Amino acid sequence: MSKAMENKRTARVLAFDLGASGGRAILGTYKDGTLTAEEVCRFKNEPVYSGGHLRWNFGELLSEVKKGIAEAGSFDSVGFDTWGVDFGLLDKNGRLLEDPVNYRDGRTAGMCEKVFESVPRAELYAGTGSQIMPINTLFQLMALKNGQPELLKRADRLLFMPDLFAYALCGSAVCEQTIASTSQMLDPVSKSWNRALLEKLGLPVKLLLPTVPSGTAVGSIKLRDGSEAKVIAVAGHDTQCAVAAVPSQSENAAFLSCGTWSLFGTELDSPVLTEKSMELGLSNETGADGRTNYLKNIIGLWLIQECRRCWREQGSELGFEDIAKEAERAPSLRCFIDPDAEEFSSPGDMPERIKRYCAKTGQYVPQTVGEISRCIYESLALKYRFALGQLRDVTKKDFSVLHILGGGSNASLLCRMTADACGIPVIAGPAEATALGNIIIQLRVLGCLNDISEGRGLIGRTQAVVRYELDPESALAKSCERYRRFIETNSRP
Repeated sequence: MSKAMENKRTARVLAFDLGASGGRAILGTYKDGTLTAEEVCRFKNEPVYSGGHLRWNFGELLSEVKKGIAEAGSFDSVGFDTWGVDFGLLDKNGRLLEDPVNYRDGRTAGMCEKVFESVPRAELYAGTGSQIMPINTLFQLMALKNGQPELLKRADRLLFMPDLFAYALCGSAVCEQTIASTSQMLDPVSKSWNRALLEKLGLPVKLLLPTVPSGTAVGSIKLRDGSEAKVIAVAGHDTQCAVAAVPSQSENAAFLSCGTWSLFGTELDSPVLTEKSMELGLSNETGADGRTNYLKNIIGLWLIQECRRCWREQGSELGFEDIAKEAERAPSLRCFIDPDAEEFSSPGDMPERIKRYCAKTGQYVPQTVGEISRCIYESLALKYRFALGQLRDVTKKDFSVLHILGGGSNASLLCRMTADACGIPVIAGPAEATALGNIIIQLRVLGCLNDISEGRGLIGRTQAVVRYELDPESALAKSCERYRRFIETNSRP
């Protein structure tokens, strides 16, 4: 038994996991070396248009968080993880100036090129290690500088989303490293802000708090029974919480955090900042244990989510399982998309956009729910193979297994397709990996676990996973080269 277990044998912790389409509160109970997790509540996260921008309704989300805290009863600590890049601005009195703008808002159009006028692309990548994407915080701040300079002048402090929730509850403001590493403003080696970059762009460095490592106790809140619970800055970026829950210690494992976004990567001891890495669109993010999670951002199940929303608006009550069944019955490999093509990045009529994309690229145009959804699933699986090849090329790792984490681990069709396409076994689960990673980080702070490695062992012993073996003779496996040529002809890396 570890020293940590000798020190503290029981704890109850509350994990809030907020994604781009919904949030949930999961209560983790640790007792005598075992871990159980139960859902306390689940709520929607629906962006709204306000003041000319697509925004997150922070007041409503905070109300749902407070309800979750009340429903959870008594617990020892609470932590928040969310999507990356987005933030709130506080004035000098600590008030939120406006609801945070959603990364899918169009305000960052042209901002990459604006930054490149002062900082060349290669210099930007070498100084931040981040995949250059218009949604990143740096480009959002440039949009404010160019379009709303008065708002930037009124701001006294910037808080990323998970830190904003913690601040709203306990009044203590911090900037946690994993969420900061999504910003395109953090030095991936020192884990501190790249001040020279920000000053060169004329962006106010004063807005940014010094970063703190994952697993920092921030403050405390009073519960209904009069007890207090610690507020812990876990790995604020949901991807890093999910990776913390990978039930494996193998250095040759790849991970796929699969939800609205697909984050496909591997763990490294240090960042890769080469021009080749930049050209391949690979990103260096800080993990919960301080290591580098080297990954590629791929638009993920957002495509299915948006299609389902459109079909439901047209009167169809299809659930995700129904959509997968329709895809299973549809003919295979009739058409492809690049999930990361620009036309798929914003809300809208996704089925129609997919049809237009297929027509534009000279392919069969899918018509039915099954044909469209099969096109999405096959394209995702093949794009994962494409990303795996890039990771192999740069890291020289001989990947032996792929761990699919999060909600996508429940999509058996996608998991089977991914095993066939990637040519390695897939271990799917745990589905609640993000919340579980959040939980084990809190347990480490409370003295129940020594480190992330011990937490992974705990998850491996207590959580169910499903293994998918590859079929090298599958039609999908034989289509990888065809898809690679398609991507190189029609799309960005």
